[in-house]
Amino acid sequence: MKKTFYILSLAILSLVSCSSDDSNSATPITTEATTSPNVGGPNQPNQVFVDLSANSETAVQRDSWDLGFYCGNDFRVILNGAISMAVKKTTSTDISEIQTEDSSVSVGYTTLASLGYADNPTGILQGSGSGIGTAIAEISTDNTQNFVYVVNMGYEVSTTTPATGSVSMNGDSRGWKKIRITRSGSNYVLQYANLDASTAETVTISKDSDYNFKFFNLATAQTVNVQPKKENWDINLTGFTNYVNYGSDVLYFYSDFVSSNILGGTQVYEVVVSDASQTETEFENFVLADVDNTQFTVSSSDQRIIGSNWRNGGGPTSLPSIKDDRFYIIKDNDNNIYKLRFLAMSNNAGERGNPTFTYKILN
Repeated sequence: MKKTFYILSLAILSLVSCSSDDSNSATPITTEATTSPNVGGPNQPNQVFVDLSANSETAVQRDSWDLGFYCGNDFRVILNGAISMAVKKTTSTDISEIQTEDSSVSVGYTTLASLGYADNPTGILQGSGSGIGTAIAEISTDNTQNFVYVVNMGYEVSTTTPATGSVSMNGDSRGWKKIRITRSGSNYVLQYANLDASTAETVTISKDSDYNFKFFNLATAQTVNVQPKKENWDINLTGFTNYVNYGSDVLYFYSDFVSSNILGGTQVYEVVVSDASQTETEFENFVLADVDNTQFTVSSSDQRIIGSNWRNGGGPTSLPSIKDDRFYIIKDNDNNIYKLRFLAMSNNAGERGNPTFTYKILN
């Protein structure tokens, strides 16, 4: 991304040159850096959006928003999967009707993905809303098709200090809401209330084409800044609601997750080295001519190419750790191509939520 170059205080090294795709550009980009994004330690309070070419990060508390309203051509609304939110469509279009909690509407290994309580983790928005695309169905011009949803608001960020090497992600329950979303021209109209309320608050949310989404916090009744402009970030370090196969796909919440900005045009693929002792050497020797552009295709329809694949999950007798046999090739929306390798997921004290990675431009 060709924009002003910022040096983070956490960056160990950054060199500057012009983009190889536009040698006449006067705007410098980062060519090499090592950085430790501010995920925030073992409670992992922050979602961190990283722009490689600017060597910049945007950190936001992951329970600071609830709903994301898509700013593209479609009318789609996402849930905050970083705090385990879940929804269930009712049969009513009347927000004034009393609703009740449903304990089955949750994120956990007993919740079938096909029930459609969470957004599809690929990041692709289109689909029926039943585990395909967004959990909330596409907002229709026909208001008889825009139903009320019961919303499990997920969890606050935990403040409990876990054992060294572990994480504590989920704090107190954030309770329940009911919502209904309709359209007014090119705008969204959101109604929301407590489950037992007979009246609702109403807010109109306008699209902004500079961003992937406009975000809204139901507790504060405010739109909030979360993601940078869609051209100004590449990867997101976050908690994440994923699908995992336990005979059938179920919902599962991950810490230490990395998604890519597929809606903004970021593409990624993974390089696995056969001999882990040679990973650093192969990473250093990997050049632009080695890039296989066909490998980027999958990441155009799945934001999870890095996902949790960069680290080991740990077990009864071992702590999570990075996988030292791989690195990643990342192409941003200006066709700058970087190689990126994770160096750590913990700090020197062994505390999780302190990742470090290094990256270099290929030219």
